Amino acid sequence: MVLVAVAAALLLVPPAVSSLAGGGDGTQLKGLQLMVPNAPGGGYDVTARAAASAAEEAGVSGAVEVFNLPGAGGTVGLRRLVNDSGDGRLLMSMGLGVVGSVYSNDSPVTLRETTPIARLTEETEILVVPADSPYRDLSQLLDAWRANPGGLPVGGGSSIGGPDHLAPMLTAKAAGIDPRAVNYVPYDGGGELLAAVLGGKVGLGVSGLGEFADQVASGDLRVLAVTAGQRVPGVDAPTLREAGVDVEFTNWRGLVAPPGLAPEQREELVAAVADLHESPEWREVLERNDWQDAYLPGDAFGAFLTAEDERVAGVLRELGLV
Repeated sequence: MVLVAVAAALLLVPPAVSSLAGGGDGTQLKGLQLMVPNAPGGGYDVTARAAASAAEEAGVSGAVEVFNLPGAGGTVGLRRLVNDSGDGRLLMSMGLGVVGSVYSNDSPVTLRETTPIARLTEETEILVVPADSPYRDLSQLLDAWRANPGGLPVGGGSSIGGPDHLAPMLTAKAAGIDPRAVNYVPYDGGGELLAAVLGGKVGLGVSGLGEFADQVASGDLRVLAVTAGQRVPGVDAPTLREAGVDVEFTNWRGLVAPPGLAPEQREELVAAVADLHESPEWREVLERNDWQDAYLPGDAFGAFLTAEDERVAGVLRELGLV
């Protein structure tokens, strides 16, 4: 994906409350900041910038400042968010990867301390190799992987416990490979991962389809399998189950705000994202990026986050990774 330049300044905006009710009354959310807790090129970055652009074009918000604060699989940004308690003009783009990073990085803060605003999207993970890879299909790669589990570096754009890590680990286990023997190499987002895959630093890359869609379309990357339950239109690759590996897996992304918001601040943000979700501009974003609409607002998203936290912890324990 072609991304705009990264805003470097981390400006603080007072948590003033406006009158936006989310009912299409023409009032815009002003002074909004959207933090990306990983490097440019990753899924959170793509989602954040697409959401900010759509919100501006739809008139849901004024200009949105998007900035990157990478580190520790997203938990550096999470700590910043939690420390900015009461700031009703700050959101963070996040997803399944941050859930796992809390465990893998022994984060002093957790997502339970944030204010859930909305889940936005789901998408399949893809298993990719560069065009000149000797592995023409998943069967060939699995044969090599089984023969030498540690000899095939597997790269992902998330840390331990994130979607790009969980997907290959579950794949390995289902294929008869001990996950603890897998040589997983984490990168801080899809941009760094893409360079590693194309540069031959890893033998297999795992990422969300939206992050590598351009390279797949151009033929620079070959998709060996998708992790979704059904084939993806436009992607010439089987599902893992079709390829004989009994795994189905999807990634998701959403938005959270700092703790300590007044009820009217929280409702303002939830209503603004609800307006964004209903806009034609956001529908076009979903279609362009092959993202599945997985919208869950406010309290429903909070309940989902709690369940995901418990699920990820259980999977990591089952794989012997925590």
